[in-house]
Formats: sequence, structure tokens, C-alpha cells
Amino acid sequence: MGRTDGSASSGLALEVFDPAPVAVAAVLGPRHLLAYTNADYRKVFGARPLGVPLREAFSDLETREYFSLFDRVFAEREAVRVEEAPVVLARAGGTSERRFFTFSLSPLTTRTGEHGVLVVAVETTRQTAAAERIRVLSEERRRALQRYRSLVTAGAQAVWVSDADGRFVEPSPGWQRVTGQTWEEYRGDGWTDAIHPQDREAARRAQAEALERLPDVFRWAYRLRTADGGYRHFEVRAVPIREDGAVAEWVGTCTDVEEQWRRDRREKILARAAAAVTETMRVQDAFAALGRVIVPDLADECAVYLILEPGDPPPDRPVLVERVAAVARDGLPPELPPRRTERFPLDSAPARAVRERRPVHAAFPPGAVPPGTAPRGSVPWLTAASAHGMALLPVVVDGVVTALVSTAVCGDRDPLGEEDVELMLAVLERAHGAVSGALRLQRAQRVALALQRSLLTEPPRVPGVEIAARYLPSPAAAEVGGDWYDSFVLPCGDPVLIIGDVAGHDVEAAVTMGRLRNMLRALAVDRREELPGEVLRRLDLALRAMAPGETTATCTLARVERSPDGGRRLVHSAAGHPPPLLVTGDGNARLLAAAHGPLLGVLPELPRGSSVDPLPPGSTLLLYTDGLVERPGEDIDEGLARLLRHASGLAREPVEAFCDELLVAADPTGHDDIAVIALRLPEGPRAAGDPAVPDRGGLRPGPSGSVGS
Repeated sequence: MGRTDGSASSGLALEVFDPAPVAVAAVLGPRHLLAYTNADYRKVFGARPLGVPLREAFSDLETREYFSLFDRVFAEREAVRVEEAPVVLARAGGTSERRFFTFSLSPLTTRTGEHGVLVVAVETTRQTAAAERIRVLSEERRRALQRYRSLVTAGAQAVWVSDADGRFVEPSPGWQRVTGQTWEEYRGDGWTDAIHPQDREAARRAQAEALERLPDVFRWAYRLRTADGGYRHFEVRAVPIREDGAVAEWVGTCTDVEEQWRRDRREKILARAAAAVTETMRVQDAFAALGRVIVPDLADECAVYLILEPGDPPPDRPVLVERVAAVARDGLPPELPPRRTERFPLDSAPARAVRERRPVHAAFPPGAVPPGTAPRGSVPWLTAASAHGMALLPVVVDGVVTALVSTAVCGDRDPLGEEDVELMLAVLERAHGAVSGALRLQRAQRVALALQRSLLTEPPRVPGVEIAARYLPSPAAAEVGGDWYDSFVLPCGDPVLIIGDVAGHDVEAAVTMGRLRNMLRALAVDRREELPGEVLRRLDLALRAMAPGETTATCTLARVERSPDGGRRLVHSAAGHPPPLLVTGDGNARLLAAAHGPLLGVLPELPRGSSVDPLPPGSTLLLYTDGLVERPGEDIDEGLARLLRHASGLAREPVEAFCDELLVAADPTGHDDIAVIALRLPEGPRAAGDPAVPDRGGLRPGPSGSVGS
């Protein structure tokens, strides 16, 4: 019986194959006596006794027709290769294992003239290259290495040889087939031109470190430009070949690992996404964490927009959103757009993504974002960052579109592909549970919003005027707000506008709001001959009887009357509320503060004044709550001045857009609710259907536009 470990010197100079990462064996003579096996061969096929015939050493193989190939190679002295050959190996316990190999058999002649067969087995079960490493100790061994490389080419997509400094010194058909480079193009250092520009510097540093440290096996992965012009991930494995103790050359393989790389990347990114939102309690924090997962692995920039009106948006109105999170990779402009409220126009790509509940993917020249492609507030930054592609991803949680995630690629980054977009959607889907949990904290706000809107009537249709109203709840408050508006038409045809604010953000505030609204409407209709100031005084008395000392509220009551000259005039009174705003058609904006009085319910016995002001044709009257003008740490006068400037520039906008734009410019921190109601008069001296009427009750403005009650 011969040796069973195959490790002793064979005397055939075959020890050169000891470190080879593929299975190598040698048999001698017509009986094919097993003369040599290397460590990898023993690891794959088990320890086999040396010095015995091959058929006896491998008596456990179920497939025995392979033995005849040794007879053929020995007799004809020609190499044979069998690809993807199935082999069933017996294991302990009576089990067996089926694996696949590429066998390369070539004739062998020893120094003593004895003939045999050299066999190299490359496992192809997992389709990985198994030939990276071998040591050459002499020119004779180098020729054996060349034979080895030719035999294992089937196991790798490219086998190459470089000099001691990493420069290609021999043509590589596999490299040329993969990259499309000619020998003249990739010889020397030319092969690095096929590496992706973003990976090239890292690959050069890794190679320089390997040349300095001389590891037994050098492994690295990078993207190679393939012959079709695309890029795929390849893994490089190389071993140094030493002669007389010095490295003479490197032998390596390049294996396509794109599919494995994609699977690994997907698993890692999805795992990070799940972990990132595990501890988040707020929706904004959850989305911000997801943005940091997407950037920089999948995109260069990611912004999140919460939908402020959950559910299907009205088809005839812009989508109102709040930008709550943004992140960009290092090296891009640092000044990302701030958190703010904005709207997606009807015909924009963001609005389409929200309405259709599907991703919208766009590519364009660097820095040339087409109109309507990106959220308007982000366009300047995207232009400065040389963005050339975007993906707009709606986030559906519990059947409702709750957010839009906008991602962009910039600079020299590859364009977004369908697989990238699909993986981003998977990231958002993986976080569905955590986001859904965070949304539970905001469901009270949605319920509150429904209650709030049930108490806010749609503006009436009045011949000769246009009325629009908006209500925007505070994203920072999870309860019901106390801001409200109302509008209706008196029996005489005069429209009435009301705006109010009850202190607090709770159900009690909403209940009080509802009572005030109903009482004030009833008083205004029943006491329509009285001035607004007197009507508010009666409301003071009712409040004291209903909840003495328990309610703090503000209100403005405005009546738009026909004036004797055929035009319109405003008669109003304010109880602790910000003054109405009047904007003429030519952009002149001013506050109507002549009828300002104390809060409701504070001094119910005190008479309240009223003010009369002419309303020129084409002018806009705006009533609003303090959330429109107040900002933390800022004086209210600054907010009012800002409102005047902004409203002046919107004088010619349609009244619906007028209201929307004012909300967009409001406090981006969202610490208070906002309610607005606006009335627009048509151009011209008199609206159709508005006949001149005599002045009722001898109402005349006082020196400052006010009249007594």
C-alpha cells in the first residue's frame, strides 16, 4: 500500500503545484499508478493512496468512464478536456455528494523518461475561477505553469501575466474577450483604462500595496468596462511567482461577479434600511434615516417630501407638501434646500408620481433640469450639483401616499438604472413597518384634520366676487387646532367673511371653535342690520355665559356690502385678531387696522368699533390667522411686513393661487396652524348684477375709516 497523504516528495518536480488553488494529480505508467496529489486535490477528493492504480485508488466513484480518458491520453499523447463533468463522491455515513468539475488531462514525461498523465480539476459547481496561485521555482516549472494556465482557462474569464511591477507582459485572450481592448491597448499599464473611473484610483492603491507587501494571494474587486461598453464587477485574484527568492511575475484571473455583487449589495442595503428605522419614533426621522441609506450607495442626493393632505389629492389642485429631510454625498454643494412647505404643480412630474402612485424616472444633460421634472425648491441646488438623472418615488403606507422621495445622481456617477430604482423602492418598502408605526403618532392629526374640515364650509358662490379659503394644520402638532374660517351670504346678498383662532391644540379647542362659529353665524344673520362690532359684542356676552374665563379666542367679522356708487365696501371689526389685508389690482398692499379691539370674552361690556373701507375693482381682501405671519424669535411687525411684500407681488395671480403661494411662504417650522380666506373683486367699476343701492343706515367712515357701534 502506498502513502495516503500524497504529501511526500514525488521526485518528479511536481511540488510546484503544492500551493495551487486547484486540484492537481499525476499518474504514471499504463496502469496509471497514482504518483502525486496536491493539497487542494486531497481536500476535494479525499486522501488517496499513492503508488496504486487509479481505478483502485478511486474505487468509490460512481462514474467510472472517466478512467478511459487516462488510457487515451497515455496512448495518444494528446491532451483532453472535459467540461462540467458530474462526479458523485461517497461520504462518511453512506451519503454521497454530486459536484461538477472541468478536468484537463495532459501527457507527462518525467526526467527519467517515464510517461504518465497530469490531471487538473477545476470545480465549476459555483462557477468560480479556481486558478489563481502557483509558484514557479525554475524555468522548467515555469513551462509547467504555462501548461497549467492553459488548462484552467475554462475556469476563469481572463487569465493574465504581469511583470513584478504589475504591467501586463503577455497577451491575454480572456482579457481581450471581456474588455474588448487590443493587446496594444492593454499591454503595460494600459489595462487600467478598462477600470471604471470611480474605481481606478482605489484599484491602483490596492495594487501598489500588494506590490509592496507581496501577499500569498492578492484579491480585489472593481468594475471593468466590457466589450459592449457597459460596466460589470469583476474579482481579481493574483499570486506572486518567485524565482530565487524574488518576485519575477504575477499570475492572476478576473472573474465576473456582477450577479453576486448585486445580491450582496441588495442584502446589505436592505439590512441597513431595516436597522436605520428601528428606533425612530417620528416619521421625519424615519425618512431621514432612509435617506442616509440611499446616499451614497444608490444616489448622490435624496430628499423627502411629506404629503400635507394625506389621501388622493384633488385632481384640480396642486399637491401641497413639506420638505422634511435631505442628504447629499460628500463633495457636492453643501447648501441643500431647507425644510419648507411647497406645492407640486398639476402638470409636474412630482405631482404625477403622487397621483399615479408609481415611480417617475428621468435623465437629462448635467445641470439642465427640465421644467417640471424636480420639486421647484430643489432646482437651483440640482443645477449647481450637475445633476443628470432623477427618480421620484411615492411612498404608500397603509394604502395612503404619505410621502414622495426624490433622488438624484450628479457629476460623473453612472445614470440611474431600473435596478437602482427598484432597489430604492425595496428600501422604502423594507421600512414600511417602522414608518407605519411612526405614522400612528400622526393619525390623531389626520382625525383632527377631518374634524376641523367638517366645521370649515366651502366658500359660497357670489355673483361679482370670487372667494377662496385654505386651512393648513401644523405638522408639529398632533392634535386638533383652533384656527377656523367661515363664509356665507346674507339674505340681502352681501357676503360675510369670518376668521378666528381659539387658543389650544386639543379637542376642547375644536369644540369651542365649533360653538363660536355657529353662534357668530347665527348672530350675523339675525342681527344683519347691526355693525360687525356690535355683533362681536353680543358674542362676548354669549361667551361669558357659556364658559366664563375659560376661553381665549380672536376673531375678525367682515361684511362686504354694495356701496351707493355701485362698487363694494368692507365693514369689519376685529377682536384681538391680526388686521385684514387689502391688495389693490396694481399691487398696493395695506393693513386695515382701524377696527382693532380686545380678545373675545375679555371685556364683554366694552363697546366694539367697526370700520368701513372702500374695495376698489380688482382688489383682494385677505383674512388670516397669526400662523401665516408669526415665526419663533421674530417680531410680529416683521411678519406683517413680509406678508405685505409677498401679497403685493401676487396681486395679479388668480385668487386660488394667491392663497396657495401665501401658504408656501409661511413659517417652514410649522409651529402653528394657518387659516386664510380671500375675496377678489373683478376688474371694472361695477360687477355684473351689482346695481347701485342707497347707503343703508347712513353708514359713513370716520376720520380713520372707523365708525362707532
